[in-house]
Amino acid sequence: MGVSLTVVSIVVIYLGIMVLIGFAASRKIENNEDFLVAGRKMGPWLLAGSLAATEVGGGSSLGVVEMAYGDWGFSAFWYVTAMAIAFIVLAFIAPHLRRALVKTVPEYFAKRYGKKNGFVTAIIMLLPMVGLTAVQLIASATILSVMTGWSYALSVAVVTVVVAAYSVMGGMFSVVYTDVVQWFFILIGMALIIPFALDYGGGFTELTANIPDEKWSMVDGAGFGTILALVVMYIASFTVGQEAVQRYYSAKDEKAAKNASYITSVVYVIFAFIPAFIGILMYGMVQNGLIDGSIIAEQGARYALPVMAMEVLPPVVVGILFAALISATMSSASSNLLAAGSIFTNDIYHPYIKKTATDKELLKMIRWTMVLVSGLSYAIAVFDFANLITLLMFSFTLRAGGAFLPYLIGHFWERATAAGSMASLFLGSITVILAERGVISFFNLDPIYPALIVSAIAFYSVSLFTSRKDMNKVDDLEEFEAEAK
Repeated sequence: MGVSLTVVSIVVIYLGIMVLIGFAASRKIENNEDFLVAGRKMGPWLLAGSLAATEVGGGSSLGVVEMAYGDWGFSAFWYVTAMAIAFIVLAFIAPHLRRALVKTVPEYFAKRYGKKNGFVTAIIMLLPMVGLTAVQLIASATILSVMTGWSYALSVAVVTVVVAAYSVMGGMFSVVYTDVVQWFFILIGMALIIPFALDYGGGFTELTANIPDEKWSMVDGAGFGTILALVVMYIASFTVGQEAVQRYYSAKDEKAAKNASYITSVVYVIFAFIPAFIGILMYGMVQNGLIDGSIIAEQGARYALPVMAMEVLPPVVVGILFAALISATMSSASSNLLAAGSIFTNDIYHPYIKKTATDKELLKMIRWTMVLVSGLSYAIAVFDFANLITLLMFSFTLRAGGAFLPYLIGHFWERATAAGSMASLFLGSITVILAERGVISFFNLDPIYPALIVSAIAFYSVSLFTSRKDMNKVDDLEEFEAEAK
């Protein structure tokens, strides 16, 4: 299974273009707000392209193909469809997020519930960002190593350097513009593999003849419980996910934020079936003896899509597909890096380490934080070969378990207190960790359920029995929103 110079050239040129976009975007950066929220100038279509590319990463491309090829079968499409449902819900929340006029989720907690809440939220949000970035680096390196024949470790290093370079240079401007280009590659590249695969396998009927009926089930593989857990997890996680809400903070107005959610949801529904169908076709090819499945058996099913592409596609299309796959993973990685840099600098460094930092110093710290997170994520990607979906779901659940309800309800419920928020943050997050490690079990359901239940009880009951005088500066929800305006 050789690799043509054409394939490598297309991907190398693509990577170079991403770095050039980052350099061009860096010239738009005049202050801290430009770097973090693109000057709050983004319209709905640009935001939708960025949101779509941000959340469709390694899990939604390689991961879905892997699960469809494996135990989930065609029901793997729910992994992305659940995102579409989440963004419909977010469309109703987005105007409130934009209205707050903050730069980060912890900054909202600090203004709404006090500085201590902001600090704890920053810690809870930062930790999963390293894991989320590592997942995308793993996926990118998998593609690059198959494509070039380079070692996995070298491939991780190359991807890490490229993503860090354009993200650090241009901030949100860079990330949004590269996201739009990457989303175009994702849709076209992933869709192109289907007709070529069908032709290579002798048509749909022949290719799927040895695929068991249960592989085509739209529910059984994943299971209704997992599907519901995905929907709940995404709604909770995206609502408080810095990489997602930072886009809403960048919207030019509330209407743009809301419309971007609707557009993103429609795009996800269209995209969801593509990687799931590819995974099924790959399974059929291996069963029919058209593709040697030994590398998949040896290295893991995450290699299913790159192996299939090398076998069935002409060189130019392989190059486009690999650029698309790297687009999917790098867009998510860059968003996570920017989120980590934003949270550390805005919510830890500035208020607690150097209160007198100038705008220039804050920009420098954001960039250094992004470099550091890149390094930590690189280490995880090199030494930890965890299942992509498993690592993603844990990271999403950890940041949502305790923070979701105080963040969402805080926009609407005036009685919510700082003590209630703090109880939710601690108890909800601890519940996620204990449930993931099997220390506690809630009817064998996914950890997001016991975490949200504990969070809800703690948030509501403590808020009712504590005074709102423990708030930091703002003692009234209407005053908070007026201050934000």
